[in-house]
Amino acid sequence: MQTNDLTVIHNTERKSFEVHLDSYVAELNYYIGADTITFTHTGVPPAVEGQGIGSLLVSTGLKYARENNLKVQSLCWFVDKYRQRHPDE
Repeated sequence: MQTNDLTVIHNTERKSFEVHLDSYVAELNYYIGADTITFTHTGVPPAVEGQGIGSLLVSTGLKYARENNLKVQSLCWFVDKYRQRHPDE
């Protein structure tokens, strides 16, 4: 997925969705069990905060869950907050 020159990479080996920006890496970590994806952490380095990177990561993760018929669980406050603001995703 690419938005505003930002590309989200799905790193299946590390179980994360990532955005590489300059020398920084923002990530949304997860694990999958049976029919559920559990998002565990969203991390955006302070130097690149405020650009919508965290929201882009979560949106991409939720899209992946939909496309793969996975239920969503969250252990991450940022994912919870995003889902409250975007209940249709």
